[in-house]
Amino acid sequence: MRVLILGGDGYLGWPTAMHLSTKGHDVAVVDNYLRRRICREENVTPLFETPDLIQRCKIWDRISGYQIPAFIGDLAHWDFVSDVFKKFMPDTVVHFAEQPAAPYSMLNRKAATLTLQNNLMVTANVIFAVREFCPDAHIIKLGTMGEYGTPNIDIEEGWIDIEHKGRKDTFLYPRQAGSLYHTTKIMDTDLLWFYVRMWDLRVTDLMQGPVYGIFTDENETDEQLLPFFNYDELFGTVLNRFVVQAVAGYPLTVYGKGGQTRGYLNIKDTINCIRLALETPAPQGRLRIFNQFTETFSVSELAEKVLRVGNRLGLDVTIQSIENPRKEAESHYYNPVHTGLIELGLEPNFLTNDVLAHLMKFVSNYKNTISKDQIFKKIKWA
Repeated sequence: MRVLILGGDGYLGWPTAMHLSTKGHDVAVVDNYLRRRICREENVTPLFETPDLIQRCKIWDRISGYQIPAFIGDLAHWDFVSDVFKKFMPDTVVHFAEQPAAPYSMLNRKAATLTLQNNLMVTANVIFAVREFCPDAHIIKLGTMGEYGTPNIDIEEGWIDIEHKGRKDTFLYPRQAGSLYHTTKIMDTDLLWFYVRMWDLRVTDLMQGPVYGIFTDENETDEQLLPFFNYDELFGTVLNRFVVQAVAGYPLTVYGKGGQTRGYLNIKDTINCIRLALETPAPQGRLRIFNQFTETFSVSELAEKVLRVGNRLGLDVTIQSIENPRKEAESHYYNPVHTGLIELGLEPNFLTNDVLAHLMKFVSNYKNTISKDQIFKKIKWA
């Protein structure tokens, strides 16, 4: 298939591009380096420098023989979007191209406005471009399990059957976001569902849990192909942050009681989920939703795992409970369904001690580049 990956410079976008190219797909990537720009503005540097997207594509071509053309520009601008779609004419559009950080969206008015404008305008432009240039194309949008919040009932896979006053119907599962970023993802889902009904689009919405890790089958031979890896409070995912904190000798920052439970997955599983969704597309006129994670952990459970493995490696790991800067339930019921991707053939990579130790040993190579003042930025939700 001809696969257009939006947000191809990102933590997940670039590994996905390499993986799909090795599976025989004709891949192109798009990015405007928004995440790199925000990191510079907020003084949060990644663990190590990564080549820009043009350079990455050249390195990947030289190493693998697979060519990935790159388009650099802003998908919030229609002229750029229409030019990319007319030139590439995708069969599948994988949509990562959003401001991806909940903490950044809660930083201040400027960050909130950027999140709203970028995320919603890009999603709308993707919908309009598919309608105009490739109406049979399959849109795969990376949503988030955070859209659901933490309800006191089981979380179904996107849809829920309701019986009310003797009548029955099926609805999108109720959403209750915990940040402005997650709210924009709910709005994405609503936009896509509206245009699925109006224009018979085919859409898969992947409700993804927090991702951890850095290694895929495609990047272990050359560090220049590794993804953008943040460890700061703004853009770093929780387990990646804990690993860096452990290596740096910085106490693992557990918010409040640490009972916040979520569904997690290895970066390898992320790209496999996307490939499975792509190679088994949603039918025309359907919004298909999968809950994308493999295991559930509380924050305290993750911290204890990092503590045990880190100390076994000779690190001096400690855990510190701090006042929760977020407005969230610190202990709650959490039982989400996640069968759809398993039924498509996903074979999970679980969070074993060996996986965690491998990541810690790699991060230790960059111990001298870790800036401790970037780890905890004290961003208040309320």
